[in-house]
Amino acid sequence: MPLGLYLSVPFCRTKCTYCNFASDVFSRAVFTRYVDRLCADIHTTPETALQMGGRLETDVDSLYLGGGTPTILDSQQLERLFVMVKQQFRLQPETEITVECAPGTLTPEVLETLLRCGVNRVSLGVQSFVDQEAASVGRLHKRATALEDVVRLRRAGISNINIDLIAGLPHQTAASWQESVESVITLGVPHASVYMLEVDEDSRLGRELIAGGTKYHAHFVPDEELTADLYEAACERLNAAGIAQYEISNFAREGFASRHNLKYWTRQPYLGFGVDAHSMLKSSGEDLDAVRFSTPDALESYVCRAPLSRTEVSRQAALEESFFLGLRLNAGIDLEKLRSRFGAFVATPLRNALVDLTGAGVIEWDGDCVRLTARGRLLSNEVFERFLACEAGTPTARHQQT
Repeated sequence: MPLGLYLSVPFCRTKCTYCNFASDVFSRAVFTRYVDRLCADIHTTPETALQMGGRLETDVDSLYLGGGTPTILDSQQLERLFVMVKQQFRLQPETEITVECAPGTLTPEVLETLLRCGVNRVSLGVQSFVDQEAASVGRLHKRATALEDVVRLRRAGISNINIDLIAGLPHQTAASWQESVESVITLGVPHASVYMLEVDEDSRLGRELIAGGTKYHAHFVPDEELTADLYEAACERLNAAGIAQYEISNFAREGFASRHNLKYWTRQPYLGFGVDAHSMLKSSGEDLDAVRFSTPDALESYVCRAPLSRTEVSRQAALEESFFLGLRLNAGIDLEKLRSRFGAFVATPLRNALVDLTGAGVIEWDGDCVRLTARGRLLSNEVFERFLACEAGTPTARHQQT
């Protein structure tokens, strides 16, 4: 089964106040040192896989550069990464090659490099098409910048474009949110990702909200009820426009679902390189289903070669992962396929969990197909907790790429 590859580039022009990723603003002097380390890790992939106890495939059908903002690297640094990947792996002709971009970072030189390296998909971190909202969380672009980037990408021959939006940003209203959603539809892009603002201790805005303060425009953040309403409104409008929801946060026109993210949700093997990058390979031994391993989430620890974190995935844990990852997809999970792979499990607590969750109205059960209801997608974290016996090393909703 072909691999998915993820390369983390944790550098940004500015740190958005809502961001809880392992990315930040660093001096350009750090970039070369980091790219050197990334290339070294890619080069030693066979040794790493052997050490971790995983089976390594060298065929690749998805490659994703995320972060951070990979497009703030210079052209030579970007090209080095692509050259190293192509030296160590066999990219299939139809490989989906995605690069995340902040609007305004697609210089002519960078765009030319992306094309030369075979990039055929770009994910634009717009978050909001309303300038006041974007500025309130530290985004440096304006609406016009994002619109122009879409035009330039299409002129260059890249039409497979994703746009990120966040529901719940400061100053957001039902009317302004509609403006952002309608902008996505009017642009005619084939993919959109819609997230609800996360409130936790891992971001400056989250900490301020928890403390009840007013820094970072925290007192202008919509309440949870309005944020949920905004998300549901986006789901309804995008679906009606033919950009169908296929996962909790992801919507696509037919044939444009993210191949890379589907690897996470369907438990296909993938390798991550760079800061806070996660990997999963099938186990080389018979006693385990898979091994997961990850790099440090701090830049200096990663560059100084801190050891990887490793998690063994038993068959029981793999079954549980199949539930809480597969349920992210609107198509749900096929119980018969799980039985054929893992054996009978109807007497396990998993069945009891399904029965309870069905009764709570967050899961619908149609024959052998189980899927989240619309309410279940809003309460997905609570639903998934019922299946999280082996959570370590598994990408969460915001850790996944778009």
